[in-house]
Amino acid sequence: MKPKMILLMGGQGVGKGTHARRLVARDGYGYVETGAILRALPSESKLAKIIARGELVPDADLFDVVAGAIAQTPGGIILDGFPRTLAQAQWIVQNYSDKFDIRVIYLNVPESVMLARIENRIREGGGRADDADAAIVRRRLDGFWRITMPAIEWLRTAPGIKFFDLDVSNDDVNVNFAHVSSAVAD
Repeated sequence: MKPKMILLMGGQGVGKGTHARRLVARDGYGYVETGAILRALPSESKLAKIIARGELVPDADLFDVVAGAIAQTPGGIILDGFPRTLAQAQWIVQNYSDKFDIRVIYLNVPESVMLARIENRIREGGGRADDADAAIVRRRLDGFWRITMPAIEWLRTAPGIKFFDLDVSNDDVNVNFAHVSSAVAD
């Protein structure tokens, strides 16, 4: 039996990190949070400057980062923040569907909920630096709809994977996590 690779996907503020951390704590998955890896880069690096502008890191650069992280993570794995583009989605399926039971969990919420959750993160002091800049938040959301949604739509019918479209707009994180847990266990 192949280990599971969970691709948590969705816009900003949908709970990817929250649900990933809970799955890791409960089930012992390896966790690759591409955003955290990239944010940990020195601020003067090329990739850090791209992120600071609210833009997506080029696919070619991410493939190396993600492949290295996967290689260092034995067993089941959760990818948070990857894939974000159609090319990335195709790359992950092409390169890993024979090694992993890939499950795409699309955390689906309206944009109004995403914005409210980002604002809440800021108020509670847990937001990222780029959450505080409304223009960058808007650019990130526009990028999600324009760039990431085509990848999600392709993955919906991609061969060799399981796709789950989950409404996680409930204010109770435990209700949302129950939906995620069910998809992971399926």
